[in-house]
Formats: sequence, C-alpha cells, structure tokens
Amino acid sequence: MTWTDTTSLDQTATPVFQNSAAEIAADPWKWWRSQMPVTRIWAYLDHAAVAPLTAGAARAMVDFATEASEQGDTVWPQWASEIDHLRGDFAGLLNCDAAEIALIPNTSFGINVVAEGLPWQPGDNIVIPSGEFPSNVFPWQNQKRHGVQLRIVDTAADGQIDVVALRNAIDDRTRIVAASWVGYASGFRIDLQACVAAAHDAGALFFLDAIQGLGIFPLDLQQTPIDFLAADGHKWLLGPEGAGVAFIRKQHLELLACVPVGWNSVRAAHHFGQAHWDLKPDASRFEIGSHNMIGMRALRQSLLLFRQVAAVHGQSAIADRVLDLASLLDGKLRDAGAITAVAPSRDHQSGIVTFSLPGVLPAAVRKLAAENRVAVSCRGIGVRASIHAYNNESDIDRLVDVVQTLATKNRDSD
Repeated sequence: MTWTDTTSLDQTATPVFQNSAAEIAADPWKWWRSQMPVTRIWAYLDHAAVAPLTAGAARAMVDFATEASEQGDTVWPQWASEIDHLRGDFAGLLNCDAAEIALIPNTSFGINVVAEGLPWQPGDNIVIPSGEFPSNVFPWQNQKRHGVQLRIVDTAADGQIDVVALRNAIDDRTRIVAASWVGYASGFRIDLQACVAAAHDAGALFFLDAIQGLGIFPLDLQQTPIDFLAADGHKWLLGPEGAGVAFIRKQHLELLACVPVGWNSVRAAHHFGQAHWDLKPDASRFEIGSHNMIGMRALRQSLLLFRQVAAVHGQSAIADRVLDLASLLDGKLRDAGAITAVAPSRDHQSGIVTFSLPGVLPAAVRKLAAENRVAVSCRGIGVRASIHAYNNESDIDRLVDVVQTLATKNRDSD
C-alpha cells in the first residue's frame, strides 16, 4: 500500500475532508491553507521548530477530550483501533510493513531504542556528520560507557556532507552511521541513497533522523534500504508534540535488545495478572506503555490531509511545492539585501531557508517579524524560515517586508 492508492483512504475517519475532492484536484494548496487556522493571523514560517496544528488535528483533540470526560475508557477499543490505523498510515507513507512501525513519543526516544538496543562491543564505533541536532548526538555519545567511540565527520559550512569523507571514516568496527535527512540549521538535504550505500558497502548499518524531511519528501523504504528511522510529528507533519514514529527493518528486530521495556512490550499485554515474558513479534514491542492517545489521534488527522493531496497529485507534489516556495523566498530575500544559505542544487534543498541581514542581529529580525505576525526562528548563520506547502507568496512577502524595513533602517543609521 502506498499513499497514492486512494482505496486505502479511510473516509470514515476523516470528517474534515469530506466533500473536498474537487477542491483538492483544482488547487490543493489553497484547500490545504483552508485547513490551517493559523493562516488567519500568522504568516507561519517556522515548521522546522514546532508546527501549527491542522484543523482536523485540533478537532480530533477536542473530540478526544469530550469522549474522555463524558465516557472515560468505555470507548478505549475505538481509540486503540485508531492507533493500529496510524501504524498503517505510516507504513503507507514509507512503503514498508506495518510490523516495522513503532509509534513513539519523540525522535529522541526512537534514537535511544537503537542506540541502547544494539549489542555493542568495546572497540566498536559510530559515525555521524558534524552539526547534528543534539538528539542525534547524545544517545551515541552515551555509548562511551560501553567502550564505543563516536566519530564525527566534518561537514561544509552549508551543511553539505562529503560522502567520500563519510565512507573514509567507516572501518570494520563501525556498527552504525547516523545522520539527519535535512540539517535543522542549514536546511541541507543529504544524498540519502549515497549515504546509505556508503554505510552498507562497508558493512555498517544506517540510521536516519527524518524529522526535518518526513511528509515533505518521498521516502520509499523498498528502494532506499535504511535500517532504522525516527521522527516526531510536530514539525512538518503538522501534528502535536509527543507523537512520532520509528521504523525498524524486520531483519534487525531481534538484533536490538528491547530497552526500555514495559507492560505493553509483550504479546498478552492486557493479561495483567500473568506477567509472561513473550515479546511482541514486531516493532510495536517498543511501544512500552500507554499511548499518547490524544496526540496520536491528532497526528493521524494531519497525516490524512497529506494522504488526500498525495492520492490526487502524487507523492512528489508536496516536495515540489515546498521547494518552489523556498526558492521564491531565497530570491526575494537576496533582492532585499539578505545573505542566504541555500544549497545550489535542488536535490539538496529543503523547506528551510536560513539567512542573515548585514548589520542586523538575527534576534532583531525575529522580534520585528513576530510583531508583524510572521513566525521564524534564529538558527545557524542567523534567521531560519521554514516553509510548508500551504504557505503562499503573501506569507513570503510579509517576511520580506520585515527584512526590507530593517535593511532600510540599518542603511539610514549609517
């Protein structure tokens, strides 16, 4: 099953999307924008930090709260069924088996599942690029207590990874290579196929921190044989914090120790009076306790929005839209006097555009932007804008107006 298979859409679970097929076919981005209440006030360009919720996700959270307050856990079986459906949704997104999917609270948890689960031996090593977000550094550094070395490969100032340098850092004691799909500060999108091949050719495994790319860029795990993946849903997937996904390729399931472990890790999880050690035969063994039901339900509603667009326009349409908008912003920022850091090749670009304005502190840009209801962050060389498919040229122009105002003020003060 893939997301372009319209027969896999569960219409009974998507009330917010009913009767919208014609709108999606005619103008998916206008329709998508109509599902984003944040656009009534903000030009929201901060999806690489924490995204706003879709209308469907917000409604799902309200509905859950109402059910939980009025009916308690008498409707728990329906909630649990949605969890199972969400695994299937992610399996469709990644073109993998639902048995390889674990629903997790955040990216850090997913990285630790792998870092703590691998059977380390003293003298083993791990290879990562420099400039990784701390979530993809600390769990690997923590293996020093097992006598494992962390090797960090220098990357270019723009975040570019030299695949040859990465390969040269791998030796016969390298157990795993771990990298981010998209650099959180630079926005550089790695050549995933080449990086995975570099690891596998040397006999190492490959872990992908997918949080800055998942949902935007297509990833077919039948074609790109990464071994492990983790991502939270609160960035580009437009879900709430505390609801995410991990992928563990089935042939590696028994390689990982189930650490941590809990009551929900075993087959007969609900036979509480019979604590029998019999781990679940799939990746759900890492869903160790009670799920974040409200968060997972909300995330599913946001995922269904992505599915509707992909089913009509193809899985690459979202990526193309985001890259086109990012390119438009990049050009307008340069015209306004900003210095941008965007990869020269579209193959390495993402929805992140990081820029600086000579003579102006990044915090000053962010402050004036917020006063004008434009959401950005300070990262990397300066200010980070991160654009989603529902954004439009008006959102971009609102940020450019802020930059032009500051650039003019700076010139006048010279």
